[in-house]
Amino acid sequence: MTEQPGIRKIIHIDMDAFFASVEQRDHPELRGKPVAVGGSSARGVVAAASYEARKFGVRSAMPSVTAKRRCPDLIFVQHRFDVYRSVSQQIRAIFRMHSDLVEPLSLDEAYIDVTHDKMGIGNATRIAEMIRAEIRKQTALTASAGVSYNKFIAKIASDQNKPDGICVIKPHQGADFVAGLPVRRFFGVGPKTAERMAALDIHTGADLRAQSEAFLRQNFGKSAGYLYRACRGVDHREVKPNRIRKSVGGERTYGRDLVSESDLEDALDKIIDIVWKNIEKTGSRGRTVTLKAKYADFRQITRSRSLERNVESKSEFADIGHALLSSIMPVENGVRLLGLTLGNLDLPKEDAGNKPVETAAQARFEF
Repeated sequence: MTEQPGIRKIIHIDMDAFFASVEQRDHPELRGKPVAVGGSSARGVVAAASYEARKFGVRSAMPSVTAKRRCPDLIFVQHRFDVYRSVSQQIRAIFRMHSDLVEPLSLDEAYIDVTHDKMGIGNATRIAEMIRAEIRKQTALTASAGVSYNKFIAKIASDQNKPDGICVIKPHQGADFVAGLPVRRFFGVGPKTAERMAALDIHTGADLRAQSEAFLRQNFGKSAGYLYRACRGVDHREVKPNRIRKSVGGERTYGRDLVSESDLEDALDKIIDIVWKNIEKTGSRGRTVTLKAKYADFRQITRSRSLERNVESKSEFADIGHALLSSIMPVENGVRLLGLTLGNLDLPKEDAGNKPVETAAQARFEF
């Protein structure tokens, strides 16, 4: 019989409208108003939206022209990523007061495993409330929290009572909680997959749970195992403080379409400079260089080249990038976005720590 992984106490913290909230904090005249972080130009994209803007349907990744059409009074502000990173570091320091097992997902969210918390509090809900209170005290910002026994449910729970809320799902509640979720709340279930599920009369977690793993495999391929476990509230993934980076890259969207070879080469050189700085900063080494180009008609292509060894220098990285660019020339339609990535990175050996704790039968939990 396979040994049952231990039950954990996991908190997922998600800052509320993080970028926009920082701007409203630092600029009092923006408080209570619909704010979008991002460019207001015809090619601009919303990076973040305040809750006042979200009421009008403004969302991140939305074209700025669409956002302005939905909310004529929308106020655009330029991003200040250095500030957001600084605040994010403050917040992560608060997490580490309680646990060294902190897995950041982005600047504004992270998992925290508090199964064995540093302060010996023992109550995950209490710890989550302490973290939220300290974030408010130090940054004047609000955060929402999900508290549960695995990462999948904790992340969904953090979105249940936003903004400035908390949701606790105890081990005996997990299966029923997941059963009531629409399938679109399952990570990896996008619009197309949801359509396929609807055609099979699968609309909720309970509908998924009624299917056999063989049926799920037949209809959803590699996702079958994940779906089969998730709809039962099962997720054995550990909180890993050192997330494995799969690639290092950068891209840029241009105010005018680039057509000439010289313009595209100049643009790529600037991206190479930025990306290689990040490669050196992170100490990353990899074998695959990938060029990404999005045309004026929004058609997107990628071109890649892999070596049998790691790319050794910036000049080699640049040579491969320019060779990939040459392979898509001439460009008739114009390029609106260009990007370059180094992938197939050398991966560190998995940490032997963060072992499962007591089995369900043995654990005493205070959620």
